[in-house]
Amino acid sequence: MSDVVLTMTDVEAGYGGGLVLQGLSLELERGTITCIVGPNGAGKSTVLRVISGLLKPNTGSVVLGGQPIGGLPPAAILKAGVAQVPQNRALFDGMSVHENVLMGGYLIRRQRSLLHERLEMVGDLIPIVRERAHDKAGNLSGGQRRMVEIGRALMLDPSVILMDEPSLGLDPKSVAKVAELIREVASTGRTVLLVEQNVRLGMNLATHGVVMEQGTVRLSGEAAGIADNPEIATMYLGKAGG
Repeated sequence: MSDVVLTMTDVEAGYGGGLVLQGLSLELERGTITCIVGPNGAGKSTVLRVISGLLKPNTGSVVLGGQPIGGLPPAAILKAGVAQVPQNRALFDGMSVHENVLMGGYLIRRQRSLLHERLEMVGDLIPIVRERAHDKAGNLSGGQRRMVEIGRALMLDPSVILMDEPSLGLDPKSVAKVAELIREVASTGRTVLLVEQNVRLGMNLATHGVVMEQGTVRLSGEAAGIADNPEIATMYLGKAGG
């Protein structure tokens, strides 16, 4: 049986009549961490928006577990098993950590036993969710907030988790903790797709790497080899004839 969980095939998408993604194809395997890097404007975040349903593809397909999801409403894609951890501060500062995490289980809010089961699962994986349960989210550090955001995304037990710049604005110690949590999430069999500006960080964290340029994939493979590839300077930094 194939380990491929999600595929994008020949996807074109953009904004206001202009194309950002131009025939992009991508495969994500179960239990892996794939990191997308590339210069500003390459279309990295647009990939996440298309998968999550925030942007409808003009052409091409997005398939999750054998079922087409391209163009479905975000709520339907979330229910199908794709959750996203946004780049920007996404917690409600005036609400407690517990309340913020509960928001991630909104679609199962009437299934009390399942909701409790998911809360326990998240608490086991991310201890701060229990330790700071009654504290206001606004009192958390940047790294703690990011871990709670990941916990909220896990409440629907997604098969695929999208992360946009998970290290953005974090100090090195917090980055290390968040990276370890991402590895733990993948070790449970979930698939992680993240966008990172820091090439070294992203490739050290990931199992698979993708370099984008001008809306398409220019280089992909095992993450360990991506950062050292001699083409990376041209593709990512725009050097050597770029």
